[in-house]
Amino acid sequence: MLDKDGYRPNVGIILCNTKNQVFWGKRVREHSWQFPQGGIKAGETPEQAMYRELMEEVGLAPQHVRILGRTKDWLRYDVPTNWIRREWRGSYRGQKQIWFLLRLVGRDNDVCLRRTHHPEFDAWRWTEYWSPLETVIEFKRDVYLSALKELERFLAGDRHERVARP
Repeated sequence: MLDKDGYRPNVGIILCNTKNQVFWGKRVREHSWQFPQGGIKAGETPEQAMYRELMEEVGLAPQHVRILGRTKDWLRYDVPTNWIRREWRGSYRGQKQIWFLLRLVGRDNDVCLRRTHHPEFDAWRWTEYWSPLETVIEFKRDVYLSALKELERFLAGDRHERVARP
């Protein structure tokens, strides 16, 4: 499902622990790391898609997290042409995402990357809030920066402190 501009509706998830560190997942059989994300299915709200993706990719249910905030508007990134399937070229440009900031209220061992038959991640770790900007694939970097900046205020309100920037 693409919008009129060629962007696929999607959600992005920034999951943080009580130390304001964020979940950083390693893609299966790749050397790339990213935040959980996934498409919004027809008839789904962004929040419903977020909970579905959270279960599919991280193995966490709604009771394991608390929503701290979400981006006000869609954030977009273009996928490089050489990454786009040949049959989609000319119509598909990239992703438009609503980002959610979640607080883990469960335990680290509630995370289960193998809840589905097709896991997205084969490893994960907690990392400092701004660290993903250093290692995320280049074409997603601006969206990550925008999401982290916009959602940072919710962390500050939740913990009564700002997250130190690098």
